[in-house]
Amino acid sequence: MANPRLKNLSFLTPTSLVFLILMVAQANALVPYTRSLWDMMIPAEDPFRILEQTPLTIPKGAEALALARADWKETEKSHIITLDIPGIKRDDIKIEVEENRVLRISGERKLEEEVQGEKWHRAERTSGKFWRQFRLPHNADLDHIKAHLENGVLKIIVPKFAEEQKRQPKVINIVEQETSGQDIKATKAQM
Repeated sequence: MANPRLKNLSFLTPTSLVFLILMVAQANALVPYTRSLWDMMIPAEDPFRILEQTPLTIPKGAEALALARADWKETEKSHIITLDIPGIKRDDIKIEVEENRVLRISGERKLEEEVQGEKWHRAERTSGKFWRQFRLPHNADLDHIKAHLENGVLKIIVPKFAEEQKRQPKVINIVEQETSGQDIKATKAQM
């Protein structure tokens, strides 16, 4: 027998579905006071719960994309990358620098285990794996990167190299006779 709650979906046309999907993509600002698209199509068991909800939320498949929103700013001395990752433990985060100067931050917010006999009334918090990549500029000192996690905010500080001092010209000594086995030494110019 068909679910009586699903009979009400017959009014949806392909055009209205496209419109609803586009609206869902713009609903990030409404979190946490939102109602999923699926919940809107199926009548609520308690009609008064509609008072605590606003129209739309992020679709289930795109929730992991909402994890780890980032800011990147550059100061005189460093690049500072800040990520919001609430609920993620330090041990569940990995920060690495790849060969091509790419800083990669990855992690996972684990799903809470279900316990038999418990009933979820609402599950809005996102879970899953995330990763973010940033190609660092040539002035970034990759050997001295530091990271700090506090109150769900990960701050990564990538120091810059000091401005290169003007290269001093090198003086090359000229030997009178070519001798085998000896190298010609180059030294810094003395001024």
